[in-house]
Amino acid sequence: MSDVILVVDDDRELASSLEYNLDREGYRPRVVHSATEALELIARGARPDLVLLELVLPDVPGTEVCRTLRAADETRRVPVVILSARGDEIDRVVGFELGADDYVVKPFSMRELLLRIRAVLRRARMEPLEAEVSELVHEKLRVDPQAHRVWCDEEDIELTPLEFRLLTTLLSRRGRVQTREVLLSDVWGMEVEVHTRTVDTQVKRLREKLGAAGAYIETVRGVGYRFAAGRNGG
Repeated sequence: MSDVILVVDDDRELASSLEYNLDREGYRPRVVHSATEALELIARGARPDLVLLELVLPDVPGTEVCRTLRAADETRRVPVVILSARGDEIDRVVGFELGADDYVVKPFSMRELLLRIRAVLRRARMEPLEAEVSELVHEKLRVDPQAHRVWCDEEDIELTPLEFRLLTTLLSRRGRVQTREVLLSDVWGMEVEVHTRTVDTQVKRLREKLGAAGAYIETVRGVGYRFAAGRNGG
């Protein structure tokens, strides 16, 4: 059965274009034009496979829709792709901090958006398999992929789904340099050209959240990032 994609955007012309292109790609689009409609639809038991979410909506900010999705057990793992005319770094950071899986700035290429949707959906399907990986430990840092939990010196650290994927990818490959392009492919699931600055922004946020353990993530100038091998490295 084809994936259901919920489009939440008050720009009716754009929403109609998205509906047409998603349908043509074999998806089952459902379109609403307000946060209230989206939340009511979800409250009635509708569980889309992915949500395309505009942040500026006429009734309630799209950020509240994202928070609601992430707060409920039934929709916690539903991928969210934010669509926004706001393209500054701080706006992207806020979007990812809310738990968005991708952030696409308007105006965008429909072809690129469709590729991103495909990548996010593929990534979502891979996560249950990745959760079978055993606990990862590195000095003061401990990661439980099955419980989706991280501790530093036994203090619980809350990460967004994207930050968690980034950490587990780097940690499982400790001692090996990961280019920004590799991380975009393996963490974001992107196979299209996007700004590698996205990686830098997320690494910065991840380091901040990890506190003292953030120093384990090393910058390899001109190449990418590496999780320090350390005494527990392999």
